[in-house]
Amino acid sequence: MQRCCPETALYDRDLTREATLFKALADPARVAILATLARAEHEVCVCDFTSGVELNQSTVSHHLKILKDAGLVTSVRRGTWGYYSLASDARDRFDAALASVLPVKVLA
Repeated sequence: MQRCCPETALYDRDLTREATLFKALADPARVAILATLARAEHEVCVCDFTSGVELNQSTVSHHLKILKDAGLVTSVRRGTWGYYSLASDARDRFDAALASVLPVKVLA
């Protein structure tokens, strides 16, 4: 049977890392957490995220874990509290993931 287009593989490589990053950004609460960290001048305690939002500490901690697993935030423990900051390469990670799945095409 003749095809209208050349056969193209759906996945030519593993996109797990990119999917993990995009999944981390697929929730409005996580996007808000990232925006807060991007504007923060210092590390932010997990307890600071729960004031003024409708999320409890365990939910915020869950969102932060997803962001950390995606490499977008870093954390340090001080006693019983975790302090979070935007990963220094978060923007580079996002740009690289986006470029890997949606490369810029040069128009001739």
